[in-house]
Amino acid sequence: MITVYGIKNCDTMKRALKWLDENGISYDLHDYKKSGAPATLIKSWEKQLDWTELLNRRGTTWRKISTDVQATITREKAIQLMSDQPSLIKRPILDISGKLLCGFDPEIWAKALQIQ
Repeated sequence: MITVYGIKNCDTMKRALKWLDENGISYDLHDYKKSGAPATLIKSWEKQLDWTELLNRRGTTWRKISTDVQATITREKAIQLMSDQPSLIKRPILDISGKLLCGFDPEIWAKALQIQ
């Protein structure tokens, strides 16, 4: 069971989904814009991924957040922000039967999916 979490219209997501399709990998897509990203989901990811890895500090959504909030970000604030504004979650998150990968790297994904 493979689930890809992200925003369908994101360029990185488009590359990742294309890569999965080209490699014949079936997956379910959880689009944050349609299905949201509840804090409980984000907290469950923390068993494998640190919140600092999940927080997308490179996107326009992060740049729109006040510098005061950015400077004083904590785990709790980050999780709430990511839940309220899923564009703040680094994407994609690939869930392979409970094993999580954050971000798209074809080499890492191929190894995790055992693609030659």
